[in-house]
Amino acid sequence: MARIAVLQAESRVGEPGENLALIRRAAVRAAEAGADLLITPELFPTGYAPALAAGSDGAGMRKELAAIADEEGIGVVASTVEDDSGTRFISASFFDETGAELLRYRKAHLFGDEERSAFMPGAGMPRTTEFRGLSIALGICYDIEFPEYARAAVRAGADLLCIPTAVPATGDVGGPRPLHTYNAERISTLLVPARALENGVYIAYANHAGAGFTGTSVIASPYGTLLAEAADGEELLLTDIHPDEVQRARRLNTYAQDIRPELYR
Repeated sequence: MARIAVLQAESRVGEPGENLALIRRAAVRAAEAGADLLITPELFPTGYAPALAAGSDGAGMRKELAAIADEEGIGVVASTVEDDSGTRFISASFFDETGAELLRYRKAHLFGDEERSAFMPGAGMPRTTEFRGLSIALGICYDIEFPEYARAAVRAGADLLCIPTAVPATGDVGGPRPLHTYNAERISTLLVPARALENGVYIAYANHAGAGFTGTSVIASPYGTLLAEAADGEELLLTDIHPDEVQRARRLNTYAQDIRPELYR
């Protein structure tokens, strides 16, 4: 068993020192609550402003995040900018409790014109790393909205998907009647639990709080239930993750072994 924490908070664009200090305070609180791992929102150290974040010192921020993990004795998942010889990616890193970076993932599905103009999409398949008896994979925001991403991560062996995210609030838009409107909160309350159910996997989904974001961070079980759900303000969600429940869920719902992918090529 492992205990995980999901941070939902408001970051300030262009204030990395302040944002990293907020992550540290959350790491202290999470560790005091017995958590082994803290998951934080997409591009939280820079604030979510892709065009402005693109020129940030991602390597330096990862050093700061590694130090937080080491000094507070807790695993940390955080999202920064990765610069590979001038090609920039939105990335997520997993640091263990010693500050070692065990896993890094590049966002494969960029969202909107601003992200696409500032970054390149990642091309690698999800990979996993072991931590506290769990096999962990990383994804970022829009990735989880594609069933192929989650299925690939589970085929790689994942028990837990850690998803830093930044979901913009849309309000109810379109459609002439209440049942024909759209609100982006449904990504958290409907789509993420569905991904968890159809793959028999835990999902930790960490969103920003504050103006322009939906909040509603969640932790979903491999049965598609919500183990924890935030409102729209700052919160630290906590729940226990049980690897044996992953195996039980997959025995009950045998989607992965029953699917016939050759029918859908």
